Amino acid sequence: MERIEIIQGDITHLQVDAIVNAANTSLLGGGGVDGAIHRAAGPELLEECRKLHGCPAGEAKITAGYRLPACHVIHTVGPVYRNGKQGEPELLASCYQNSLRLAVENNLKTIAFPCISTGVYRYPQREAAAIAIHEISLFLKKNPAFEKVIIVCFSRDDYDIYFSLLSC
Repeated sequence: MERIEIIQGDITHLQVDAIVNAANTSLLGGGGVDGAIHRAAGPELLEECRKLHGCPAGEAKITAGYRLPACHVIHTVGPVYRNGKQGEPELLASCYQNSLRLAVENNLKTIAFPCISTGVYRYPQREAAAIAIHEISLFLKKNPAFEKVIIVCFSRDDYDIYFSLLSC
């Protein structure tokens, strides 16, 4: 699908309408992509996030992008993977659905996602990638005016998994 692009790189460098932050429930920064986004955006992002009073798993909230090239940050909290039978697939799907819903509600046309929940939350990479591609593809079919969704992979392994699934 030409409106889905997979790249390996740093999400904080992308000039898109919004980047998605794989946040923790506090929204106050953390490790991995969350920490990188907070560092790149500057202290103003933390100040705005404090006013949001957190975010439950599967939900999403939007802020300004501040010092990022992206205009907005959509913060979503992925599930911690236990065994795949505790609602994790549904929660992960909700992360994509709610992030994309916020993009539409805010008249955005381009968005970049990291690999949600596959780091310290231990979601199996291939399963998470399959959910991401499924939800993004469904969204793009229903929203023909949306221009582009970029999946930003930090590791070559993640890139290869997403690329192979998207090529099927």
